[in-house]
Amino acid sequence: MSEAITYHGIGSRVNHPAYGDGVIIKLEQAAYLVCFILHGVKHVGKTYSAWEIIESIPSVDSVSYTEAEESLMKILHSWSDISQVVPLGDKWDGGDMILRPQGADLKEKVIPIDTFFHKIVMVRDRLRVMEQRVNSSKNLSDEEKVNLQQYITRIYGSLTSFNVLFKNKEDHFVGEKSS
Repeated sequence: MSEAITYHGIGSRVNHPAYGDGVIIKLEQAAYLVCFILHGVKHVGKTYSAWEIIESIPSVDSVSYTEAEESLMKILHSWSDISQVVPLGDKWDGGDMILRPQGADLKEKVIPIDTFFHKIVMVRDRLRVMEQRVNSSKNLSDEEKVNLQQYITRIYGSLTSFNVLFKNKEDHFVGEKSS
C-alpha cells in the first residue's frame, strides 16, 4: 500500500536543502510556488520530499488574496529583519541634515534627512530582531537573557533623541521607564 502524499497550504513554512527557508505562496496543479528568503520565488514539485516542513498550513480549496497576504506578512515579519514602512514627520519631509565641522577650512556634509531617517529605522528594526532572537534563544540562560535585554533597553534609551523625526508616536524609541 502506498503512502498518501500530504499537500501543504499557502503560508506553510519550509526549509529546502539548497534554497533555505521559504514560505509557500501559491498552489499550482503539480507544484508549489515558494518564496525563499535568500533565493526569491521558485517552483517546487508537490511530490518533492527532501525539504523540511517547519509548519504545515492545511491546504484549502480557496484562499482569498487578503488571507494569503496577511499570512505571508506575518511569516515574513517573524522570519526576517525586513523593515516596516515608518513615516518621517511631515515637517522633515524633503529636508536635509547638515553636519558642520568647527573649523572653517573643513567642508560640511549635507545628508538628505529621509536617508538618515531610513538608517535610524533600520537600526531600530534590527534591534527588535535581536531582542526577539535573545528572548527565543534556547542556548542562553534566563539570567543571560535578562542581562542582554537590559543592554538592548539602554540602547533604545540612547536613541530616544531621534524620536523627533518620527511622524507617529507609536514608532518612537522607548528606553527604560522610570518607576
